[in-house]
Amino acid sequence: MADISYREITNNGLWKNNAALVQLLGLCPLLAVTGSVVNALGLGLATMVVLMGSNIVVSLIRKQVSDAVKIPAFVMIIATFTTCTELLMKAFTYELYLILGIFIPLIVTNCTILGRAEAFASKNNVSASALDGLMMGTGFGLVLLVIGTIREILGSGTLFANMHLLFGPMAENWTIQLFGDDYGFLVAVLPPGAFLVAGMLIALKNVIDDKIERRNAARRAPVVKGAKRVRTTGTVS
Repeated sequence: MADISYREITNNGLWKNNAALVQLLGLCPLLAVTGSVVNALGLGLATMVVLMGSNIVVSLIRKQVSDAVKIPAFVMIIATFTTCTELLMKAFTYELYLILGIFIPLIVTNCTILGRAEAFASKNNVSASALDGLMMGTGFGLVLLVIGTIREILGSGTLFANMHLLFGPMAENWTIQLFGDDYGFLVAVLPPGAFLVAGMLIALKNVIDDKIERRNAARRAPVVKGAKRVRTTGTVS
């Protein structure tokens, strides 16, 4: 694909073609593990690592792999990076790995990753593919983080609780208690809460996109210069 615009790649990954808000891919882990910031951040980082790594490797071998076997080859590459990420989490963030459970190995089935490998990395150079993986992973991770933040605040009344599971002992005191200890809004931490928050984010993005489109359309409207003739019809009293 010629004339790749890195600015357009960034805009697509973070906003215009966001995997979670536009393509609606990876919704299962997005809705299942976003009950807290630490869970959302852990899964978001793991997904971004797999997405970026697989994009780079797919781009490197794109000319050597035939169309007949490219999908199985891409799946094997994604599975390899997923396994490496899983092993790293077992080694350094074991408790968080246990909390995220099956959703770490299931990264290999995330349609976002295979979709980017097929639609972008297999047709572009390494630098563009690496940036695409980084931006798509960042966009997906930011949506996870926003949903996790909202659900943790509404559901538990806290923010940044249990961050030591990801960052170690230095994050023991990062918890911010926003409401009393007896506070709890159960719906926010259950699956219906995840659907509600995700739906509101999608609606908010659509509203913002609509306003941007209206503003751009107004700027593109032709302006007629010079004096204009005005014809008055009817009776003037």
